[in-house]
Amino acid sequence: MEYIIEQSRIREILGTPNALTRQKIKGNLHQAMMRFIKASPLVMLATVDEMGFPTVSPKGDQPGFVQVPDERTLWIPERKGNKLAFTFENLLINPKLGLIFMVPGSDETLRVQGHAKVLHDVALCQSLASATQDALLVIEVSVTQCYFHCAKAFLRSQAWRADSWGPKQAVSFGEEILGASSEVLDAVTQLDAGVRSRYQTDL
Repeated sequence: MEYIIEQSRIREILGTPNALTRQKIKGNLHQAMMRFIKASPLVMLATVDEMGFPTVSPKGDQPGFVQVPDERTLWIPERKGNKLAFTFENLLINPKLGLIFMVPGSDETLRVQGHAKVLHDVALCQSLASATQDALLVIEVSVTQCYFHCAKAFLRSQAWRADSWGPKQAVSFGEEILGASSEVLDAVTQLDAGVRSRYQTDL
């Protein structure tokens, strides 16, 4: 087994990109990108913790929940969650982040990176309200780089093809927290019921 430690070896195996490919990387959002964000109900948000480990958090709401006030700025609302707040703790340490926007049925994705500030402004939070609640906080992203990513990952995975899906994978947060032994079955059941209830009340 070979552990690769040199960039030249990476290029030897993977090759070099076509010169035209790099031209798709932009420093600001153009109109097609803005339209894509407006159509997107789901974005993956990557930050880095104090130890240098990356972590990714999904953010979702109705299409267009991420607002684009101008070609270099994004506003991402934060709503009720588990209160761990890893993303926000990370951004206070290192404001750099990465985003991948997805649109159901579209095999291409939009990648954005930039610097973030965490905002609390009543009027802005209200302007980013969902159908049921105002935003609690807002992540303001100053875009430094953005580009469309090709469709190969979604074509290979057939992620949008329902006829290719396997069985739905159920997750018990009660078992994740307390374990699966019979001694804690009642507590597990109560925890799972609480999660299902919050899925109805906290959206």
